[in-house]
Amino acid sequence: MKTDVLVIGAGAAGLMCAITAGQRGRSVRVLEHNERPGKKILISGGGRCNFTNLNAGPENYISHNPHYMKSALARYKPKDFIAMVERHGIAYHEKKLGQQFCDTSSKEIVDMLLTECEWAEVDMRLNCRITRVQKTAGFQVETNQGVYEADSLVIACGALSFPKLGVSDFGYRLAEQFGLNVLLRRPGLVPLAFNEQDLRAYAELSGLSVDTITTANGKSFRENILFTHRGITGPAILQVSSYRGENDPITINMLPDQSAKDLLLANKTDARELPNFLSQYVPRRFAHAWCAQNQLVKPVKHFKPAELESIGTRLQNWTIQPSGTEGYVKAEVTLGGIDTDELSSKTMEARKVPGLYFIGEVVDVTGWLGRI
Repeated sequence: MKTDVLVIGAGAAGLMCAITAGQRGRSVRVLEHNERPGKKILISGGGRCNFTNLNAGPENYISHNPHYMKSALARYKPKDFIAMVERHGIAYHEKKLGQQFCDTSSKEIVDMLLTECEWAEVDMRLNCRITRVQKTAGFQVETNQGVYEADSLVIACGALSFPKLGVSDFGYRLAEQFGLNVLLRRPGLVPLAFNEQDLRAYAELSGLSVDTITTANGKSFRENILFTHRGITGPAILQVSSYRGENDPITINMLPDQSAKDLLLANKTDARELPNFLSQYVPRRFAHAWCAQNQLVKPVKHFKPAELESIGTRLQNWTIQPSGTEGYVKAEVTLGGIDTDELSSKTMEARKVPGLYFIGEVVDVTGWLGRI
């Protein structure tokens, strides 16, 4: 059963690749180990699929080679995907910061991609588990459904995040089988866990969302944070988690639009206890927990001016030393992966193995939250 192109993985990258190859007149077969295609698409964007971002650019992606993605982004732009969405009559809206969401369901995007595959005469094989891959004159892939052959083999099998979707390290193992370098992997866009001391102080704030500027390793994001009963998440935390080193702290500006020092000094004679005073500017539950944690529960007027300046600085540079992350089970993406130096930036073909391609999350290119 030979085709021009075999694509392993029916996620976003694999389906788009199959569509494009089919539209160019290639015979294409997609092999997917799950019972249905596009499972990660279905859960993206809270079930409404953040399918692209109007402002997506190379600066919104993380890779050891920051220039690698420039070619792909220049050749296929957000407006090109939006044109496909509109052609299929899918209603959508901009949520914020250029993010485009379906009005109803992520299923519309999956159905659109499958329709495009059908129009391109792509052969889809589901519940297809691969047992062996060999390089022959082309490529030979042994599966539980038989042996498939193709001149070109595209690996779009995803990475390690969301293990409940049946993900594995297959793509990395295959790359190593063919002598390609694979970089260290770790969870990205992932919630952070409190250390024991912070957990005792802030676990009761679970469910509280706060607008902040959050920073790790010099990279800052103006987004909300969300307290959980284990730690801290929300868009700002997910974003900085991709930049944070394993043992690095994060800093959070809990009052991003005002100077906490100026507020405190301007009210240095206030008789209210500090937590009650701060509750005018930050959520009350946080103000009380933070002041208790830092032993700052007394009237504002009882603090010296230098102390008030220090308190203001600390509130706008609240430093947390996480105990770690919540791992791949909660991570939205996998950082690291197949070294982009091994691949052509124009075609994603492996330089050492003609006809072998790697695309999608298995490659060392990771987008920001709300990018694609």
